[in-house]
Amino acid sequence: MGDTFITVIAIGLVAVLMFIFPVITMADRVDTVSQTDIDTLVSELVNEIQTTGKLTSERYSKFIEELTSTGNTYDINLEFKILDENPGKKRLQADSDKIGENVYYSVFTTQIEEKLVTDTVYQLKEGDIVMVSVKNTNLTLAQQMKSFLYSAVGADIYTLQASHSGLVTATGNKAE
Repeated sequence: MGDTFITVIAIGLVAVLMFIFPVITMADRVDTVSQTDIDTLVSELVNEIQTTGKLTSERYSKFIEELTSTGNTYDINLEFKILDENPGKKRLQADSDKIGENVYYSVFTTQIEEKLVTDTVYQLKEGDIVMVSVKNTNLTLAQQMKSFLYSAVGADIYTLQASHSGLVTATGNKAE
């Protein structure tokens, strides 16, 4: 009777080592590749906006398409800090960020998307700041498994996320 119990436990351990462990490893590998992809995509978008001084609706749509091709859904947050040329006339000092002697006001994702729908190009100028952050909203297979395994420990769920920011070095031009 004792040998049977040990045999059942041994078979269970072998099943875990031969099936579950490789599945967890492969799922984690998929998340690693997805993380690398979103890091690259976010960095490329910010670099393109920095060097051209504009975001087109076509480029933004392509960015979203490339993100969703990873098989996950994402929460995309855009923020453009616009250098205020005349801070005393346009807005109150309390309503904006002051960085050094420069005063910036922020434009966020919904405002940017609305402008892309109406104008198809969001123009920026030299000195503006671009910030893009992306975080997945769905649970990947690896996240589900880690959540299940780590729930006893109380660890947070691992998420796929990337953020990048930069200073615009060229003023955008619609004619380009």
